[in-house]
Amino acid sequence: MARTRRRRGLAIAAALLLVLSACSSGFAGLQLRIAAGNPGGVYDKLAQTLATAWQNDLDIGRPQVLQTQGSPDNVAKVLAGQADVAFVAADVAAEQYRTHHDLAALARIHDDYLHVVVRDDSGIRSVTQLRGHRIAVGSPASGVEFIAKQLLAAADLTGSVSTTTRGLEDSIAALLDGEVDAFFWSGGLPTPKLTENQSRLRLVDIADVLPKMQATSEVYGTATIPASTYGQPRPVTTLVVPNFLVVRPSMADDVAEALTRGLFAARQQLALANRAALSIDVHPGIETQPIPLHPGALRYYRSQKT
Repeated sequence: MARTRRRRGLAIAAALLLVLSACSSGFAGLQLRIAAGNPGGVYDKLAQTLATAWQNDLDIGRPQVLQTQGSPDNVAKVLAGQADVAFVAADVAAEQYRTHHDLAALARIHDDYLHVVVRDDSGIRSVTQLRGHRIAVGSPASGVEFIAKQLLAAADLTGSVSTTTRGLEDSIAALLDGEVDAFFWSGGLPTPKLTENQSRLRLVDIADVLPKMQATSEVYGTATIPASTYGQPRPVTTLVVPNFLVVRPSMADDVAEALTRGLFAARQQLALANRAALSIDVHPGIETQPIPLHPGALRYYRSQKT
C-alpha cells in the first residue's frame, strides 16, 4: 500500500513538473506588431483576425495591427524593426530581397489577381490601347502601384499615359465619372467593390504582355478570371501574384514556429474575415521563393510532413 501511494505521489509530481515546464517555456511578455494595410482592406481584415488568434494561441497580449500604405511600406517597416510580421505581395518582397536579405517568410497565404478595369462602353480592349489615356494606379506606395508600374513598363507605356494614385473606391468613382479611362487593382476573387459595380465595368485581357511581365519576376503566374466572377461577357487572362507573411530571420525559432502553427489553426476564422483566406493551406504555404522560410516555420512544416 505504501509503495502504491509513493508511486502515485511520484506520478503527480511528474505531472506538476510538466505543467511548470510548459508555463516556463511559454511566450509571456511577447509583444508583436503586424504591418497590415489600409483600414478595411484584405490585409487589415486578415491581420485583425490573426492578431486575435495569436493572442489566444500563444497566451500573449493582443498584437498591434499597424495601418500602412501597403506592401512596400510593410516591408520597409519590418526591415527597419518597426514591425515584427508583415503582409506583403510576393513581387514587392522579391524586389526588396534582391538588395536586402534580412527577410524570411512564415508562409504563402493567398493569391491576388491583377484587374485592369475600364468602363463597359470603352473601346479599350488591350493593355497597349491604354496609350494616351488617364489611368488610376492604386494608392500611393501600395502593392497595386508597384505592379501597375511593372505592367506599364512591360507594355512600353511608361511616360505615354497619365497616371494618378487612388485607392479602389476612388478609382471606381473616377472611372464612372469620366475622370480616368482605366484603373488597376490587385485583389482576391471576387473583389466586393467591383461586384457592386460590375454592370458598368469591364475587365481587360492582359495576355499580350504576360510573357514580359513574367520575365521581370519569378513570382508572377498566369490565371483566368472566369466570366461569371463579375458577370463579364467572356473570361480574361491575367496575372496572379501570391502574398506572403514575412519576418526578420532574427526572430526566435520557437516564436516563428508558433506563429506559423497559429496561422494555419486559424484558417476558418480567417476565411470568415475574407474569402481570399480560403486558399490558405499548409502545402502551398511552403512556396515562398525567392524568400527563404524562417527556420522556425520550416520546423513547423516538417512536423506536418510537408
